[in-house]
Amino acid sequence: MNTAILWAFIPTFFFVSVTPGMCMTLALSLGMSIGYKRTLWMMIGELIGVALVAVSAVLGVAAIMLNYPWLFTVFKTIGASYLAYIGIQMWRSKGKLAMSGEQTEVVKGKDWDLVVQGFVTAIANPKGWAFMISLLPPFIDSNHAIAPQLVALVSIILMCEFLCMTLYAVGGKGLKRVLGHSNNVKIMNRIAGSLMIGVSIWLFMS
Repeated sequence: MNTAILWAFIPTFFFVSVTPGMCMTLALSLGMSIGYKRTLWMMIGELIGVALVAVSAVLGVAAIMLNYPWLFTVFKTIGASYLAYIGIQMWRSKGKLAMSGEQTEVVKGKDWDLVVQGFVTAIANPKGWAFMISLLPPFIDSNHAIAPQLVALVSIILMCEFLCMTLYAVGGKGLKRVLGHSNNVKIMNRIAGSLMIGVSIWLFMS
């Protein structure tokens, strides 16, 4: 694809990715509660969801879905309810993602749950769909094959998303370490739970 277009796309999308949003807030919360390594499972689901949204936006599926807002309502209700439930459990220092005061470790849960959590958050965000529809098409050159361009753009998107989520998750892990020295496990659970609930409210209201 056109090199100039490619170099314009990279900083544009990185700036958008690094801006605090639902997925970044989720990465921060999980990084603090379960650590970076296990947050990677959520990132996998989120990246799959983002890739699906990006490809659908270019192929026109997103435009069809936007004509049926009830689909988004279903996704948002399920996703927001799920995240709110987890957030409340974390606030109460209960559930799979809450930290234990005795061992300062997270009770092992299913990694698949984290993958689903990231995927649902990514595809249930109407703003994400709208953004992909408005951002990606202008960078597609109709004079060249769409497939190679789409592969290049989606690859850049996923790398930016992964890098930004890593920054947020590592920041959450650092916050966990600082508060952990003071044995404020309940505070960590409540901060992480509040962020999770905030993401659910954001998802539901968007």
